[in-house]
Amino acid sequence: MIHQLSLTLTPEQAYDDLAFQAEALRSLRLPASSPAVVRKRRQSIDARGRQIRVHVDAEVFVGETPPPLIRYQKPQTDVSQARQAIVVGAGPAGLFAALRLIELGVKPIVLERGSDVRARRRDLAAINKDHIVNPESNYCFGEGGAGTYSDGKLYTRSTKRGDVRRILEIFVAHGATDQILVDAHPHIGTNKLPGVVADLRESILRAGGEVRFDTKVTDLILVNGELKGVVTATGEELNGIGVILATGHSARDIFHLLQERNVRIEAKPFAMGVRIEHQQSLIDQFQYHQPDRGDYLPAASYSLVTQTRFNGVERGVFSFCMCPGGFIVPAATAPGELVVNGMSPSRRDSKYANSGLVVAITDTDLKPYADEGPLAGLALQQDLERWACRMGGNNQTAPAQRVADFVEGRVSGELLPTSYQPGLASVDMADVLPDHIAQPLRQGLRDFGRKMRGYLSNDGQVIGVESRTSSPVRIPRDRDTCEHVEVRRLFPCGEGAGYAGGIVSAAMDGERCAEQLVHLYK
Repeated sequence: MIHQLSLTLTPEQAYDDLAFQAEALRSLRLPASSPAVVRKRRQSIDARGRQIRVHVDAEVFVGETPPPLIRYQKPQTDVSQARQAIVVGAGPAGLFAALRLIELGVKPIVLERGSDVRARRRDLAAINKDHIVNPESNYCFGEGGAGTYSDGKLYTRSTKRGDVRRILEIFVAHGATDQILVDAHPHIGTNKLPGVVADLRESILRAGGEVRFDTKVTDLILVNGELKGVVTATGEELNGIGVILATGHSARDIFHLLQERNVRIEAKPFAMGVRIEHQQSLIDQFQYHQPDRGDYLPAASYSLVTQTRFNGVERGVFSFCMCPGGFIVPAATAPGELVVNGMSPSRRDSKYANSGLVVAITDTDLKPYADEGPLAGLALQQDLERWACRMGGNNQTAPAQRVADFVEGRVSGELLPTSYQPGLASVDMADVLPDHIAQPLRQGLRDFGRKMRGYLSNDGQVIGVESRTSSPVRIPRDRDTCEHVEVRRLFPCGEGAGYAGGIVSAAMDGERCAEQLVHLYK
């Protein structure tokens, strides 16, 4: 017999395996010695009241063998002699597109400008320790894309785009913890993701696909409105039945290439701002309403949003990519630029919490860059990143200011300890950020300070700049076929094309593009 349970428990009852087993059996009036198998299906924390509760949905199998935890099986087919398709980019969109192509009988040729995860670590160390940015291999470029060295958050609202459970099962099959199948807001962690990504690559290779690192696409083979293939930096031409373009939101050279080759692109809404960092213990107190989170509750996260008005223009201010128990990292993709981002290990056990705190960019902000056409947002991003680099000392030292000082217009006499390894420089962030970002941020922080007591204080600091929240460019495609609206056999995909906003949505989009390519052209 299979029993379905919905339980509301204390953190200890929910997170201690033995205690949870006992509560589940007790709710069914079964003895503690019962041979029943208890399996969680969904778990979420309710911290709205003074007493923290955890809601758990579970199944209890009594006298029955539970079904396999995951249905997904790694590819067993051999596509080494099959027709091939080109996948540009080895982030989640590209890797999942390649796996789906294999399932559909097509050989993927995955081209990645950066290095594999092992070699990539050296390039990240050079950024953190020596302030040297490799423009081809960094926190954005390389195997697994920007997601490899991130919090690995797998939460998405894009359930209509594909099968979220399937994506999570593929991650589990390649080494991720099966806890991601249960948590309402699952994550893998930056220390675990490289191994998962490497195993995804091995699945592609074992099935006869190809993954080429340090292979940069520099041109397109366009003939009569049809994309026949791509050209790499070495001059090699690669052809296929179609090209899935999954290059991520920071591949600016690809956007410029598309514009030069008269492939239609469009400006897209995006946001920019700062990273805000507090002690994790302070965030725990805010969210859990108690001095500390104890032995069972995870590091607390938050999500904040408000509307502001500056110079007669309304714009949103919101937290983005919150990393509990995490680190701030240098995410520039070219020398002379400074970008910050956040990541967390699987245990989220750093003493720091950070989040993007960003402001929506409007058409008014882009008017000075009107000559750039649909690349106006890229130009604004780049100007801000170069200016931030100069304000930090022309290296990867980041400009920063304590939160209350920023709101009140004072330069901080002393900055707080930070998780950001290259170091901080105390500046007036209003001199770093344009008014259309700085002033809404100040208004937003005042509002957030009313929502979370202590958030607006000098116990936190803002660090700049967070400018790569999403792509400022969209590559338009047909809603149903995912094919470019003007160029046949080109399938814009994932975050860089403007159709995803995280690891899971990018992976689902990669699968969908692969399915449509094969449907149209196999």
